[in-house]
Amino acid sequence: MEITTTAKNRFTLSLSHWHQNDNTRSLPWKGEKDPYKIWLSEIILQQTRAAQGLPYFLAFTHNYPTVSDLATADDADVFRLWQGLGYYNRCKNMLATARIVTSVHNGIFPGTYTQLLTLKGIGPYTAAAIASFAFNEPVAVVDGNVYRVLSRCFGIETPIDSTIGKKIFAELAQQLLPIHDSAAHNQAIMDLGATVCTPSSPKCESCPLANQCVATKSKLIEILPVKIKKIIVKERFFNYIIFQHNDSIWINKRQAGDIWENLHEPFLIETKEPSEVDALLEGNLLTNLYPNNIKLISKSKQKLTHQLINTCFYTMVINDLSHFNIPNGWWVNNSELKKLAFPKTLVSFFKNNLYF
Repeated sequence: MEITTTAKNRFTLSLSHWHQNDNTRSLPWKGEKDPYKIWLSEIILQQTRAAQGLPYFLAFTHNYPTVSDLATADDADVFRLWQGLGYYNRCKNMLATARIVTSVHNGIFPGTYTQLLTLKGIGPYTAAAIASFAFNEPVAVVDGNVYRVLSRCFGIETPIDSTIGKKIFAELAQQLLPIHDSAAHNQAIMDLGATVCTPSSPKCESCPLANQCVATKSKLIEILPVKIKKIIVKERFFNYIIFQHNDSIWINKRQAGDIWENLHEPFLIETKEPSEVDALLEGNLLTNLYPNNIKLISKSKQKLTHQLINTCFYTMVINDLSHFNIPNGWWVNNSELKKLAFPKTLVSFFKNNLYF
């Protein structure tokens, strides 16, 4: 579809006026010029709401004020601080990039969009955000908020997750960008999407773009933006056995190649479907232990982007360690559990059952 220059200019001017006079969204990273803190906020906010990410941003900037501080930190300490945010590959990539910036770039982030893309875990969106906010490079930031605002305002029905759609929206976002004030424009359009042009129940009556919004006039708010790919959710069944010996429980570390890599967990039996205790104990390392001593404590569910984790928590008291020969783990005193990084579902279990 053809969008006139007049329509584009009107969009940019209306957005600018709203940003200067009516945008009250306050976040600690807004207006930030330090590329380290901008990068940190963007990594934390990937797949995470601002309200949820805020305490993590404050904790990371307090514990690691500079990229060099983060680069020299112990992996376990960083993962422990990240605990609860999920998508732990972000944390792994974050540590790798911090160490590259420190060792290869002398602690100074590359200053252009193209150079930033060479760093691990930094894609087009994050590179554009750092380049724009820290270095005033006139490059458009395109995230979910921007897709939504542009598709609704200009009535673009091309799927945002298609190759042609990504190209159309990236080019339009760049065309709308005022060269002299790109950072403010990028911040404004993201804030508008986050606070006014929201996914559901948008505040159209207070939107500065309402008079030119195609979706509002054509009643397409619930339809736009369009996506073609449906997320297939895999359902998994985790059965955790909390081995207890005196004031300690048995813990091991998850390995690479699956969710929650390098985080800690109790003994896990994964099944293809919900299992009763008798079936659970057959044919595994628990056979020679004490099956009559196992108790179901609680159940939970955790929804990830592509997976639904159904979890059952069992406890089993181990009085005699002479028959306990499960490898690749160690006993941790309950008072020391807080020093380890666990997946969110395990953190909740430990807190609810007074281990923490």
